Order: sequence, then structure tokens, then C-alpha cells
Amino acid sequence: MPFRSRSGRSGRSDFGTIAVVGAVCAVIGFFVLGIVLGPLAIIFGWLAMGRSWRGAKSIPAVVAVILGVFDTVVALLWLAQ
Repeated sequence: MPFRSRSGRSGRSDFGTIAVVGAVCAVIGFFVLGIVLGPLAIIFGWLAMGRSWRGAKSIPAVVAVILGVFDTVVALLWLAQ
């Protein structure tokens, strides 16, 4: 079931908002708390894509997933040192 806004519009704009939140988490994760913000970006990006890897995807959602994975890997490597 898609997210619904309070105004009764379709939930598509909410997916866009979730995608942007994920992308912002990913970018901020480059600088601080990558171990926390990276997985959050992955989750938000996946939710914004409609919980599916198939079909049309928004660019911010894909960016959130890719950068979130990068943030998480870099943070794990930094912690392993």
C-alpha cells in the first residue's frame, strides 16, 4: 500500500520525499556517522523505489541506495582499522 498524504493526494509525492531524505542522509553520511546514515539511506532509497528493484525508479532513490552502500562500506573499513 503506497504512502498517503494528509491532503488526500496520491502517495507518489511521498515517495519522492522519502527518496530525497535518503539522498540527504547518504550525502551527510560522507562526513559524519556513515555507519548510521548509510543504512538509513539504503532503507529510504529502497522504500522510495516501492520496495522493488524492477520498474521505473526515481534518480534520488537510486542515488540514496548507491551512496548509502558506499557510506556503509567506508565506515566499516574505517572501523576495522
